[in-house]
Amino acid sequence: MNNLQKTTLTLALPGLLFSTAALATHSWGSYHWARTASPFTLQVIDSTSADWQGELTESLAQWSQSAVLNLQIGATDNGSRTRKRCAMVTGKMRVCNAAYGYNGWLGLASINLDSAGHIIKGTAKMNDSYASYWTAEEKNHVMCQEIGHVFGLGHTSEDGSSQNTCMDYSQSSSSQWPNTHDYQMLADIYAHLDSYDSFADSSEPTGSCRGKKCANKGFGLGHRIYGNEHFEIWAEAEADGTLTLHHVYLVDGHAPH
Repeated sequence: MNNLQKTTLTLALPGLLFSTAALATHSWGSYHWARTASPFTLQVIDSTSADWQGELTESLAQWSQSAVLNLQIGATDNGSRTRKRCAMVTGKMRVCNAAYGYNGWLGLASINLDSAGHIIKGTAKMNDSYASYWTAEEKNHVMCQEIGHVFGLGHTSEDGSSQNTCMDYSQSSSSQWPNTHDYQMLADIYAHLDSYDSFADSSEPTGSCRGKKCANKGFGLGHRIYGNEHFEIWAEAEADGTLTLHHVYLVDGHAPH
């Protein structure tokens, strides 16, 4: 293991706590958006195609029932190149779908952390290469879960049992949306205030994808630091000194990367 890998693992280790601790408290480590007031409004960039609009609208409405956050679509940028790249934008969450390839994942949530460990941008991606998996219930489940990770939530269970929430790994029809425990977990995560805001208002640019930078990144997610049969966590040290964590929702039966 080289120095970069050691540094990345050390920085990312707190985010593994939800994988080994009691899942009754299903936060993803202590990761959260910094804010000076509560509730706060997180701007969402809609980079989804027409066949995902219903799932996106309902997921945002369901999560906005939380007492501590509101989700608002501030921009729509859903060209095929932009959706494929799904570039992060500082202070916002982007939600995307595209055919990202047969790389073993259905959903991918990514959060970028500043030096204080606060989330400063994030993305939630759904992989249309596995379209055969996309029943109506599974589309709701995966999109809802990936968006939940971008707030700092982990899983309520990892054994396939239904906890009546999208934050479990069940394929039950009752596991499509957040439940009261998810809302309480968000209230706990965001119970304190911070000295600055890490989210942006609607005046910020959308970070449209243009030219060569739109090339697909493939599975270049840095270093794998945790994994089981359902998901993996990868960590990537960025050139600007920030850290990006990737939460990978695996296709059933896929071998570890």
